[in-house]
Amino acid sequence: MLRNLHITLQQIKLFESVARHKSFTRAAEELFLTQPAVSIQIKRLEDNIERKLIETVGKKLFLTPAGEKVFHSCQDILTSLDGLKLDLNSLDSTMNGDLKIAIVSPAKYFMPYVLGKFLELYPDVVPIISVANRSQVLEALQANTLDVAITGRIPDDIKVTMQGFFKSDLVVVAHPKHPLVNKRNITLEALSEHKLILREKGSGVRESMEELFRQHQAPFKPFMEFGSTEAIKQTVMAGIGISVLPEHTIRLELRYKHLKVLDVEGFPMPRSWYVTHLKDIELTAPAKAFIDLVQNTDIERLLNEPLY
Repeated sequence: MLRNLHITLQQIKLFESVARHKSFTRAAEELFLTQPAVSIQIKRLEDNIERKLIETVGKKLFLTPAGEKVFHSCQDILTSLDGLKLDLNSLDSTMNGDLKIAIVSPAKYFMPYVLGKFLELYPDVVPIISVANRSQVLEALQANTLDVAITGRIPDDIKVTMQGFFKSDLVVVAHPKHPLVNKRNITLEALSEHKLILREKGSGVRESMEELFRQHQAPFKPFMEFGSTEAIKQTVMAGIGISVLPEHTIRLELRYKHLKVLDVEGFPMPRSWYVTHLKDIELTAPAKAFIDLVQNTDIERLLNEPLY
């Protein structure tokens, strides 16, 4: 019989992530840790509660009956903690003024949810949002016309503070009837023979693609370019070509089978999201509160919450 229950908050977060993803690797990526560190903490958790929580059959991970109970309890605890933070933050009624935020285009698929939570806490703050590509956001950061930016990785020569908060893989997508669907281990050379639809030069996804093709010495021949992720999605769904998009931007299209993910070498390509601001500047109170909220929001869980 279990007499004592010693579980840390870190173990709760780690186990919830592993159980939700059914993967140590995905949990490590989500929480910005190494896979061995995650495995060690899960083993300690199992030792502490004297129960086997996870079983591995082949390459698949399964929760034991005890693991299922712990998983649901971890979710309840994390939800309660989120609610507690909202209640405590709502006591601060002095927060007001403008909050200037720039986001790169793919971030618009999750940032409205974060902004909704932020405005629940601080209804007197006025967000001023601009959506641009990566190079334009970098220019605005360097010109100090922003409070914060939501971006991918920023070059080391730009003096900014970056704090990771979300991971979303880049995947190759096509119309469900595209000839590459159901093919396995598609090479970049084979991919380049098809019509590739990409973001314009200066976008983070475009730069990631250029670098990948360069590393593999594969032909890089974009067929069409758009300045909008949504325009690319619609073009691919129309059957005109294939593209590379962050997975979180196509969750509904995948759910309703309007798009298919292709099995291509080098993909899924891990991509991290950062909340960013210039170094050595005095942040406003709304900016500090926004950065804190972003860092403490589980984007994956937020996107999967039912709307009603």
